[in-house]
Amino acid sequence: MTDHLAVSSNSALTYLSPAKINVFLHITGKRADGYHNLQTVFRLLDWGDYLHFSVQEPLITTSSDISSDAPSLDKLCSELLLLTGAESITTNIEDNLIFKAARALLDTAIKLNKLPKQLPSVQITLDKHLPMGAGLGGGSSNAATTLLALNNIWQLKFSQNQLIKIAATVGADVPIFIFGQDAVATGIGEALTAIDLPDQHYLILTPDAHIDTATLFSHPRLHRDIEPLAIETIQHQSDRYTQSLLTPYRNVFTPVVIILAPAVDEALHYLQGLEELALGTARMTGSGSSVFLPLDTSVVSDRALLAKWIEDAPCAGRIVGSL
Repeated sequence: MTDHLAVSSNSALTYLSPAKINVFLHITGKRADGYHNLQTVFRLLDWGDYLHFSVQEPLITTSSDISSDAPSLDKLCSELLLLTGAESITTNIEDNLIFKAARALLDTAIKLNKLPKQLPSVQITLDKHLPMGAGLGGGSSNAATTLLALNNIWQLKFSQNQLIKIAATVGADVPIFIFGQDAVATGIGEALTAIDLPDQHYLILTPDAHIDTATLFSHPRLHRDIEPLAIETIQHQSDRYTQSLLTPYRNVFTPVVIILAPAVDEALHYLQGLEELALGTARMTGSGSSVFLPLDTSVVSDRALLAKWIEDAPCAGRIVGSL
């Protein structure tokens, strides 16, 4: 189980909370529960937020008759957790995915009778670098990193598969960050199969745009019935979507997002103008707003050229690598 490069300093632990990109993204149908089935390949990046976990004293004694009802869980979480650095994301701490992840972890521990009689309280400090609403999975990554860290700190000893199940209750993109490696994802994003992809670098642009999810899914131009591909096919055809993006691979949200968000259209158009030099196909990650261009190895070493591309970009940009 990957712990996202945890670094220990006395009683504090620092974790990289990495970004992700979708190298392609298909919707294969609507589920009975109202959600949509997806097919995608997730890549984790060497760029992200940082979460600092500082163990506090003294230990908190957990009640022997504690239940998993909402008031009891909320009270326990408030005793065990202090979250700082996330004030600009959610006004109420209980709405933050970090808090929701910790709550889901404690809930499962109580239900499985795995909650220790004493636990240390933990101060979590979020050092935010990933833009919100950018399709890079920042909040989901924060939630998964919290699950990994607290599972270790509280010595709950949940397996990776157990943590993935807990992660899926927090959000559809959370499991990939528990999985900790590039993967083919199906279902709502929780069914993961490892895939071995070549190391790559990307030019990522992050337009200042927010696209409402409900509007996206109800848009008449959104294709929701892409024919599912066999996982083995996706694994063996990586040359069709890593550097280039060839049929049948695409991001079904792109035609809709560029209509709804002109800033995304502008950023994508800019990257498309660099494709011949970069030897890659520009595309969008997730449901936006970030767009990225895979870079050929011959380009990565030309720092002056890459600096010029970032300088001329219509929005914030940076060069990142696969994790």
